[in-house]
Amino acid sequence: MTDFRLVYFSENRIQAGMLNTEIETLLEASRRNNALVVISGALMFNDGYFAQVLEGSQAAIESTFERIQRDHRHGNVHMLEFAPASTRSFQTWSMAFIGHPDRMSAEVSTIAARSGFDPRNLDGDHLFNRLKDLLHERE
Repeated sequence: MTDFRLVYFSENRIQAGMLNTEIETLLEASRRNNALVVISGALMFNDGYFAQVLEGSQAAIESTFERIQRDHRHGNVHMLEFAPASTRSFQTWSMAFIGHPDRMSAEVSTIAARSGFDPRNLDGDHLFNRLKDLLHERE
């Protein structure tokens, strides 16, 4: 079966006073749910945006992405890429996490400065490779 990769970003709709609690809840649920449907991936977060890569079967990713689009914590969800993937880059992570809920992460601010998180300027390959590189640097 062919794996797929989805890359997206969305606006953070979590209230400032709830960031730590909501991010921990989101990560716990994502890791549990993704493990059940054999999805791997990485999530990058700052106080303004989420950026995420999901890898797995087409059906599992589509179902997960539909849930993300309905999630009150995400606004203006923009899919940047959804295509077959020859390999998984985050295969050991049900959901890796890069970012800090209580302050803007340098990783996300670099991408934000480059693109302004404008969907016409963001590129799925760039975001995917940046997440992959950041995660491998931490290992």
